[in-house]
Amino acid sequence: MSDARGQLVAPDARALLRMLRTGGPKTRAQLAELTGLARSTVSARLEGLLSSGLAVPAGDESSTGGRPPALVAFNPAARVVLAVDLGATHGVVALTDLAGSILHTESRELAIASGPEPVLDWAIAAAKRVLTASGRARTELVGIGVGLPGPVEHASGLPTNPPIMPGWNRFDVPGYVGRHFDVPVLVDNDVNVLALGEHAVTWPDVTDMVFVKVSTGIGAGIISGGRLQRGAQGSAGDLGHVRVPFTRRTPQHGAEDADLEALASGPAIAAWMTERDAPALTSQDVMEAGLRGDPLAVQGLRQAGRDLGEVLATVVNLLNPSVVVIGGSVARAGEHLLAGVREVVYGQSTPLATQNLSIVHSRAGATGGVLGAAIMVIQRVLDEASA
Repeated sequence: MSDARGQLVAPDARALLRMLRTGGPKTRAQLAELTGLARSTVSARLEGLLSSGLAVPAGDESSTGGRPPALVAFNPAARVVLAVDLGATHGVVALTDLAGSILHTESRELAIASGPEPVLDWAIAAAKRVLTASGRARTELVGIGVGLPGPVEHASGLPTNPPIMPGWNRFDVPGYVGRHFDVPVLVDNDVNVLALGEHAVTWPDVTDMVFVKVSTGIGAGIISGGRLQRGAQGSAGDLGHVRVPFTRRTPQHGAEDADLEALASGPAIAAWMTERDAPALTSQDVMEAGLRGDPLAVQGLRQAGRDLGEVLATVVNLLNPSVVVIGGSVARAGEHLLAGVREVVYGQSTPLATQNLSIVHSRAGATGGVLGAAIMVIQRVLDEASA
């Protein structure tokens, strides 16, 4: 993460702003009652929010007599955020407001393995284009969020030994991007970013959720107590290198334990199909075969779901989420992967952990990554808890 260039919200006004963001328009009297602050203190703190444009007058509340009290509301259009979602084979750049609503977007196919400079040069150029197309000034930009398809050291924003990103290890992504934009640049792995997007769009009231991406690789984003959990160095959720135990439900790898990613990722399923005379090269091939109902693809996807379920059963027992969301290209191949996951998790996790557990497909869609990258910035800039 690059250093912040000043504070958008005064620390003593963050609680008021959060109430306006989450609870809708309020009068000064209502804010005073909710915070326990004096009316004069509330008015003084609101002045800063009103002068910055983050809060705006919102008409009058209905009155039973006398002058109706004036309402104040959060203004998400006051500033904008740039969000970058980089995958193994794609790039998406979007401009959002402070509520995460996407204003402009640009995308293209690319190879993350081509190295940091060409990939980031495209992202920077695309960011400049969407900002220009929006008509918003650079002074309205408060930050840039970037999601990468590999491990990221959260404190520094540096990718760390990413397996599918040659040339990216310890590359200064925040510094490289920050040379073009004088705002904070936040970087995280793509699964954490997707978890933030999915949580905001589909499950905003859920405090405990696990998002699992099954694509070229496998990883998880963990929402616990309403907050994204990154761990000490940012490596929380690295499911792909968890060993899958040999059980009656997971016989395909023989008597030896194997990494989950070597069994249940898109390339692993594709290799398994190819060995059985149903050539497939990529996760996309697996997804398309699964959607066609190809019997071998269905069998491979169902087994991959069981392998994934063996690991997720332990995760469910350990973290007790109320929702497990399965996303990524392989998960879009119909219900086959989810069926295998549910078979094992519901059969193997404790009854208490599964009695209200939902295991569902991702609903955030193709914009989930950029939405999550934007929310990462918005939380850092506006939220009291992230200050």
